[in-house]
Amino acid sequence: MRSARIVGVGSYVPPKVLTNRDLEKMVDTTNQWIIERTGIVERHIADDKTAASDMGLEAAKRALKNARVRPEELDLIIVATLTPDFIFPATACLIQDRLGARRAAAFDLEAACSGFIYGLSVARGFIASGEYDTVLVIASEVLSKITDWKDRATCVLFGDGAGAAVLKAAKEGQGILSTYLRADGGNWDLLRVPAGGSRIPTTHKSIEKRLHYMKMEGNKVFKIAVQSMQEAALEGIRKAGIKAEEISLLIAHQANLRIINAVAKRLKLPLRKVFVNLDRYGNTSAASIPLALDEAVKKGRIKRGDLVILVAFGGGFTWASCVMRW
Repeated sequence: MRSARIVGVGSYVPPKVLTNRDLEKMVDTTNQWIIERTGIVERHIADDKTAASDMGLEAAKRALKNARVRPEELDLIIVATLTPDFIFPATACLIQDRLGARRAAAFDLEAACSGFIYGLSVARGFIASGEYDTVLVIASEVLSKITDWKDRATCVLFGDGAGAAVLKAAKEGQGILSTYLRADGGNWDLLRVPAGGSRIPTTHKSIEKRLHYMKMEGNKVFKIAVQSMQEAALEGIRKAGIKAEEISLLIAHQANLRIINAVAKRLKLPLRKVFVNLDRYGNTSAASIPLALDEAVKKGRIKRGDLVILVAFGGGFTWASCVMRW
């Protein structure tokens, strides 16, 4: 059975930067508190006209260029997002049209912050089965548009951005060695946007109650995230048939520096083997891992033959890992 490997990555963030100092003027918080509790210094924020498809398109173009793959070669486009342009049609279809990828199937996938790894797993399955040869996985999030800028507990956490990866077939034992996906819907209410779906449709009342913004019980989410990401990392390593000490680089979902450090400690990885760019982008949900992956490649932190592990946790709850030989 053939495997799948990433042959090109790309990313995009909007130009506007919102710093902790800026947030001090908006809500009752401080730069010191934000850094101590999260590790975030600044984040990028999209303007009013920018949607998920706009950023996803730019990331996709860069990934395709780096992969030396033409849009017309794509068999499938998967977009991981919880901030789609519309309820329907799928954001993937919008990007497919603008790319000119006429022969590609396209659909959206929603697993919150774990979405990119879920997308990689789906792409791997299609490639391994022989159904498709070339798949584009995009994660694009405009979290600023569902962030309550009056809620000091959450507005300091999130930023906007997009990342993408092109996958092609590889020999068994190369590329992606394992993926591990899990979920627990029993804790769905700890991190959510209450209104806007079929459960609570949009009404004047839902808007007045600010139900179209993210709600989160931070302390409870933090504890579950640490445990779940550690589990995902260990299971991913086990499934890949490798040892933790063989890992060259850990790229965890960039949500909180304390969570990332806890996962690294559980794997007994030195910090030199951990990639962090959370300080400059904040939590960009599904986009955080491909943003970090692209940056790590550009900075020479990942070289051919390196073992890389991706780990994420998100609303739902969902958690996932992916181990690959670069």
